[in-house]
Amino acid sequence: MRLSRDDADIFVPDQQTPAAALARVTHLCVSAHQDDIEIMAHAGIAECVESKGKKAFGGVVVTNGAGSPRAGKYAMFSDDEMPRIRRDEQRHAAELGRYAIQIQLAHPSAHVKSGDCPEVLEDLTTIFGACSPEVVYLHNPADKHDTHVAVLLRCIEALRALPPGRRPQRVLGCEVWRDLDWLVDADKVALDSGRQPRLAARLLATFDSQIAGGKRYDLATVGRRKAHATFSASHANDKLKGITWAMDLTPLMHDSELDVAEYTLGYVDRLRDEIATRIRRYD
Repeated sequence: MRLSRDDADIFVPDQQTPAAALARVTHLCVSAHQDDIEIMAHAGIAECVESKGKKAFGGVVVTNGAGSPRAGKYAMFSDDEMPRIRRDEQRHAAELGRYAIQIQLAHPSAHVKSGDCPEVLEDLTTIFGACSPEVVYLHNPADKHDTHVAVLLRCIEALRALPPGRRPQRVLGCEVWRDLDWLVDADKVALDSGRQPRLAARLLATFDSQIAGGKRYDLATVGRRKAHATFSASHANDKLKGITWAMDLTPLMHDSELDVAEYTLGYVDRLRDEIATRIRRYD
């Protein structure tokens, strides 16, 4: 498998060839940064771990992570040094989570956001074309992080370029930098992220450059999952120990004429209508 950048990293924990590893993948997550995968797609990681070899998880990180905030013992690391640290952290997470493969494309964030970097699309098309996952986890289009949305859009382009018979069964947009608890209940996809809690903690703790650098993603992520599980229903006991919310993006893959912004604003419109209806019902 050829990728566009010399510093791209392909890591296969069990030493299979990249082609063989990708062919095994049933659950694929494509994220913008190192640690996004473990925040947004723990449900898929846990499902594959519990399948005892029947299912396999694969991760793809599109950017090099050079622009991450840093403090403490990482405060003096340069933008050239940080990508190496974050690469190694992501590799360690892949080992802990028993991923079939972990690919890091190492594109600068600015290139991805420019929309004028065909190498990003070429890399993603190569990866999607080399596997046939049941589900693909992506960032959601209502995310407030610019790079996350840019990566999502490049992924949608690549998925649309696949022959219909080679497309995944389902594409989900997951929360990271904007919670999706605001979706109306009918639009929510609940991902069971309360499974394998010890593994979840270990995966999140792997990214020490972010945690020690001043961002407690480990605590915040677990807390959000638990909060979603409790506040998911007002008149029912908790059914899951943790929830990551997602929206179904499968229609965007199948219909190239469907505008991503309009599709996303449809979720907002349904929330607006629900709020107005509830107020008027009791006014």
